[in-house]
Amino acid sequence: MTEPTDHTASAARVLRTEGEALMALAAHLPADFAAAVEAILAIPGRVILGGIGKSGHVARKIAATLASTGTPAFFVHPAEASHGDLGMVMPGDLCVLLSNSGETAELRDMVAHCARFGIPLAGMSRNDDSALMRAADYRLTIPDLPEACAIGMAPTTSTTLMMGLGDALAVALMEARRFRAEEFRAFHPGGKLGAQLAPVRQVMHADHLPLVAEDAPMADVILTMTAGGFGIAAVVDGAGNLSGVVSDGDLRRHMAGLMDRRAGEICSRSPVTATPDMLAAEALAILNRSKITVLVVCEGARPVGMLHLHDLLRLGVM
Repeated sequence: MTEPTDHTASAARVLRTEGEALMALAAHLPADFAAAVEAILAIPGRVILGGIGKSGHVARKIAATLASTGTPAFFVHPAEASHGDLGMVMPGDLCVLLSNSGETAELRDMVAHCARFGIPLAGMSRNDDSALMRAADYRLTIPDLPEACAIGMAPTTSTTLMMGLGDALAVALMEARRFRAEEFRAFHPGGKLGAQLAPVRQVMHADHLPLVAEDAPMADVILTMTAGGFGIAAVVDGAGNLSGVVSDGDLRRHMAGLMDRRAGEICSRSPVTATPDMLAAEALAILNRSKITVLVVCEGARPVGMLHLHDLLRLGVM
């Protein structure tokens, strides 16, 4: 029988080891990091990522992160590159090759291709004196620290460092490009993330808005609220600008002599509103913070839509 293992202790040890390695990397970033960022910003083409084994998996992830955050990038498998896919790597591109040892034989053809066509090359490795790093124009050296596994051989710490450095590269490029949430959504139209980044104008109800004039009698206000289905009526002045909102709570608070009043007499002034260009996630935060279920959507002071909490929940914004 095998000896019993404290699984949680193993997990904690691995996470501490990798976390300490990341902190070491943060304290001593590669000297060429800033230059690599500037080089990527300057190229007219794409960033080509390559690697074999676990380094290849990390390279795929870095390519995906770059591509989704405004830096055109894709992964080229080094073995396939040697059989024709080198044609995907063109002058104007920049190549980033990952290898823990820096001596991965399968990378040689990609390194030679970059040298032949003057394609800038960045190497990511723990071995600064390796064949890859000697050939690289930009050396993204990671600390040579112990792997987190018990036998010290399985790629754990090294791949975590590569992943972290790839994320740092992507975020530095995002910030340099002033990449906006609207652009991010263009690359993430599906799922919960796409829902959160949808603008309010795509979710709001823009037809048959429950609007009443300030001098509207209470019978008309109640009929408008009932027909609208939002539980509120938006009160507008003579210029069509929002001046208040009548809610079910306002009706209850003014029950005494209610039917003798006008909309402007009982409405809540300066209501919380949204704008059409506001992100759906922001609108949900306003609803939660204000403890209400409906927002009037305004362009300037003029109501142009209604947004209900249920619309956001159906969209998947949570």
